[in-house]
Amino acid sequence: MPSFRPARAILTGSTALALSLGLALAGCGGIPTNRSMNSIHQPVVEKVNYTLDITTSGSGLAYGEQSRLAGWFNAMGLKYGDKVYVDDPSGNAETRDAVEAVASRYGLMLDSDAPQTAGYVTPGTARVVIVRSKASVPGCPDWSAKSDFNPNNGLSSNYGCATNSNLAAMVANPEDLLRGADTAGSTVAMSSNKAIDAYRKAEPTGNGNAVSKTGTKGN
Repeated sequence: MPSFRPARAILTGSTALALSLGLALAGCGGIPTNRSMNSIHQPVVEKVNYTLDITTSGSGLAYGEQSRLAGWFNAMGLKYGDKVYVDDPSGNAETRDAVEAVASRYGLMLDSDAPQTAGYVTPGTARVVIVRSKASVPGCPDWSAKSDFNPNNGLSSNYGCATNSNLAAMVANPEDLLRGADTAGSTVAMSSNKAIDAYRKAEPTGNGNAVSKTGTKGN
């Protein structure tokens, strides 16, 4: 009676190598594929509108509305980078001046062309709009690629998260990330030094170590 032996699979060298690589790739997912020098995580700037309707009068704001507006600015933490608009259907310049006087306490001036907001501005009122920008980096931190096996020579999935997140958190005006700061290159230090420069460049009052004399001569 013939005997039966269990069949054995015989693997050649190339087949064994291919199988081992396949098992290695199957065991480590999330291989980086970004081969550029740029991070896929970039800052995103979002804008949010906050509104307050205030009562107006012929001379600007109604009694008590200026204090109410100042309290709202304080509660909102109005700061550099915020934009303040006035939507006044009557177009009264004194209303705009009154709002700008309050905003100037926070170092801000009013911008023109108020953005559209929900609802209507009823007659006898004006709408103050604060447009605040916020910068963030969505998806950071990103540790989706957990393997060190990187045959594509790509960047880590978390590459750029720390730098761009810190930049988004520290920038004073998030809109500068979109188009840069539109200034002439002057700084606060340059402005404060104008008085010092004027003092240093002033002509001395003396002439040849002699103090200039003013007044009339007596007889």
